Amino acid sequence: MTARRVVAFGGGHGLSVSLRALRHCAPELDLDITAVVTVGDDGGSSGRLRAERGGLPPGDLRQALVALAGDHPATRRSAGLFQHRFAAVPLGVPRSGARDPAPAAADGPERRGAGPHGSDGLAGHAVGNLVLCGLMELLGDPVAALEHAGAMLGAVGRVLPMSRQPVGIEARVRGVDPAAPDEVRTVRGQHQVAVTTGHVESLRLTPAAPAACAEALAAIGSADWLIFGPGSWYTSVLPHLLVPQLADAIVSSPARRLVTLNLAAEKETLGLSVADHLAALRWYLPELKVDLVLADAKAVGDPEPVERAAESLGARLVLAPVAVLDGTPRHDPAALGAALVPVLGADR
Repeated sequence: MTARRVVAFGGGHGLSVSLRALRHCAPELDLDITAVVTVGDDGGSSGRLRAERGGLPPGDLRQALVALAGDHPATRRSAGLFQHRFAAVPLGVPRSGARDPAPAAADGPERRGAGPHGSDGLAGHAVGNLVLCGLMELLGDPVAALEHAGAMLGAVGRVLPMSRQPVGIEARVRGVDPAAPDEVRTVRGQHQVAVTTGHVESLRLTPAAPAACAEALAAIGSADWLIFGPGSWYTSVLPHLLVPQLADAIVSSPARRLVTLNLAAEKETLGLSVADHLAALRWYLPELKVDLVLADAKAVGDPEPVERAAESLGARLVLAPVAVLDGTPRHDPAALGAALVPVLGADR
């Protein structure tokens, strides 16, 4: 039987959970997995590397690669290395030799230098971010760099950027200033949009029409399933729909489409109901048709408005227990994978 080709869109932790869930389908389904990752990150280690070195922000790409890393002990160790984040070196501690690592969050006056990380240039960087940055410079192409890194990790799928050029994310936000709740301001940068406390009224990319990654377009055109979410809606999911070539490919693809809903609103989506998340997809890509919407019954509450929102996209709502059991709003990759098996395995 031919492998089912699945393309998952997103970035950060949400996409990582989706990819780990797809890995859990492996005993029952033969899946050919491709991750298409946002390239708008401008915070933390990725933001520093993007500003200092140029090129794509590597953090979300790294997380997708690690989620797909092979199960051999050596590749798992390499995946752990990719995730290792350098701690700050406190004043007076030698930079070489054995020592207890300082807490990564120690950003106080005891740090060397005056910048956000003092003169300790490695503090806060994930090893995998530096490896990807080096590979992109060495090979001159982010896709080739990701293929090489995937081979290093024994990845059981492919990771692609949505574009070979980094993008900016901007939002028009109402009520950024609590003293002026009706004032609309432009919030610039993925990080600032992600942490905004106002109501996001509209979203856009800069440049407005970045060239889509050709390999991503090819994967979408030959896919059996396209999967959106879970993840930060405005900064990880919706940006894919704002790249004109990607949007056209998504609409014209013969694949079936699945949306996995979040378990709780994040700062950027405070005030949005579960149904509003689906409405946002239609707002930014009116031609989008969806086959299935997967959600957790407890997170949905009253399913009727979500069912109506799903039907407006042409979709059927599927409820399944996909959250971790400790009550926190996080997806359990194993439970999500179990819910995906009958969905992805079903014939048309």
